[in-house]
Amino acid sequence: MAPRDFDALAQAVKNRRIELGYGYKTAAKKAGIAFETWKRIETGQPVRDLSYSRAEPVLHWAPGSCVAVLEGKSPVLVTPAESASGVSISPMPAEALDAVKDVVQLAAIATTSGLTADEIRALSEKVVADLKEKGFLDG
Repeated sequence: MAPRDFDALAQAVKNRRIELGYGYKTAAKKAGIAFETWKRIETGQPVRDLSYSRAEPVLHWAPGSCVAVLEGKSPVLVTPAESASGVSISPMPAEALDAVKDVVQLAAIATTSGLTADEIRALSEKVVADLKEKGFLDG
């Protein structure tokens, strides 16, 4: 696994937070994470992947964008949309498919035992298909 660039993520998160006009505390509150956790992200210290996934919607980034930045890629911006029920959702662009698959595969590995690689891939494909069907993924 390639080394993760925490400094690049820190700078990207800080720049985006400022661009959106949020302070540290506001951003952390919107993400549902501790202020100290948000500050760790912005100072280049590692946090749990769950914390990154909670920060992404606040930054209007597609799921998996924080990990993408850690790996030397750019975050994928999304525009929040409002669903018919009035709940704010952010449809993920088609480019996010690989990130969704990676997240599902890592979650399956971390939370289950005895699944084969083919079963994990099938689970990942099913999640993507369901997300497309429900309108959360483009494509």
